Amino acid sequence: MNFLFVVLVTQFNSVFQALLVLSAIVFSTAGVLFGLLVTGRPFDVVMSGIGCIALAGIVVNNNIVLIDTYNVLRSEGRAAVDAVLETGRQRFRPIMLTSITTVLGLMPMVLGATVDIPGQSVTFDAPSTQWWTELSSAIAGGIVIATALRSSSRPRCLS
Repeated sequence: MNFLFVVLVTQFNSVFQALLVLSAIVFSTAGVLFGLLVTGRPFDVVMSGIGCIALAGIVVNNNIVLIDTYNVLRSEGRAAVDAVLETGRQRFRPIMLTSITTVLGLMPMVLGATVDIPGQSVTFDAPSTQWWTELSSAIAGGIVIATALRSSSRPRCLS
């Protein structure tokens, strides 16, 4: 985490922006707990922990895209509030589509679905899906909560 913080500060030349990017990890961790609660799964240190790490990469990447777009617009001479609004307008759809497709793609694993193609049947909660259900529930719940919190926040000046 410290190395990531140093890299972000170096890239953005701002401690505040680096902390803003890393704050998404806190939001996503709340989402992990929510996702596991909804699916009734325990917090397994191994698979849920790996889900938290994978999720942190996804949400940090989304925030890096937002902050970078903001910085580009500010360097073009836009006012802070205008840059925030334009960043939201430009990046809302790509981030929402990425989040939605990720969650929908994880739904078979969240539900524990096993497809038997030769037998032409679908079963749920098979023993082979237990580990993957915890991992996918952690990632899907975290993405939903982090995206909802990010898209509902008020625009603020980032400089």
